[in-house]
Amino acid sequence: MNRDFNKWLSKFKTSISDYTYYVDFEKIYKNIDKVKVELNILNSLVGSNNIEEEFKNIVIKYPETLECIPLLLAVRSREIFIKDEINEYLFKFDKIVYSMNDYIRFMKESGLFDLLQNHIINNLYDYVLGIEVGLDSNGRKNRGGHLMENLVESYIIKAGYKKDINYFKEMYLKDIEKKWNLDLSAMSGNNTSTKRFDFVIKTDKQVYVIETNFYSSGGSKLNETARSYKMLAQEAKNVDGVTFIWFTDGIGWKNARKNLEETFNELDTMYNISDLENGVLEKVIRQ
Repeated sequence: MNRDFNKWLSKFKTSISDYTYYVDFEKIYKNIDKVKVELNILNSLVGSNNIEEEFKNIVIKYPETLECIPLLLAVRSREIFIKDEINEYLFKFDKIVYSMNDYIRFMKESGLFDLLQNHIINNLYDYVLGIEVGLDSNGRKNRGGHLMENLVESYIIKAGYKKDINYFKEMYLKDIEKKWNLDLSAMSGNNTSTKRFDFVIKTDKQVYVIETNFYSSGGSKLNETARSYKMLAQEAKNVDGVTFIWFTDGIGWKNARKNLEETFNELDTMYNISDLENGVLEKVIRQ
């Protein structure tokens, strides 16, 4: 049956974000709790009149407090590279690798002493809470992907499939070959690909390999995604017993519609959330 691409695209969703998409506060609180004691020790530097000497004494007596310093600069790593007019430094904060004067200079030149000494902040716990919220916003992209995976999985379950019995999550192509004695070399570049599928559904007649994604905004990645899935769709046609299904959605595609349409014309089993809502899984998958 011929499908109308424009009609299909017009049903794409603006967002599938739930309440936890924007900030994962549970993860944030766990992260802060790991350094809560160290932050409270460093709090004694707030408003200090002799901050260099007090910092030195704290680090000597409580060296574990040093591990908090990168986080105060919104850095996850325990290493920070610095290049000044003369030298290059790779400061480590899980152990002291330079003189204490070098670490004092780091605190001074990075602006952290000024932040603490001049009451620009009142409490390091609250300050780090704000940093963690900011850093966590970087994870929205991954959470968006998981939201689509979770949505598709809910419809797989609704269709009657059971996890690790007849549907599986995150299976590598080589594991699919091994589990069901299949030759997927046509889809793996002659066994050079490490492709992993979001879901695999196994019925008596067929293996369905499934990819999912949702794009609320555009970008060059969408064109590359459409092209790679078009190639995968072409390769899958040469494999008996295997069907490739792609569930995608999101208004970000409207800026990459040309490449998406090319894949749509190549891949009959390409669906959106509206298709899921209308029971496409039950219609397409043969028991």
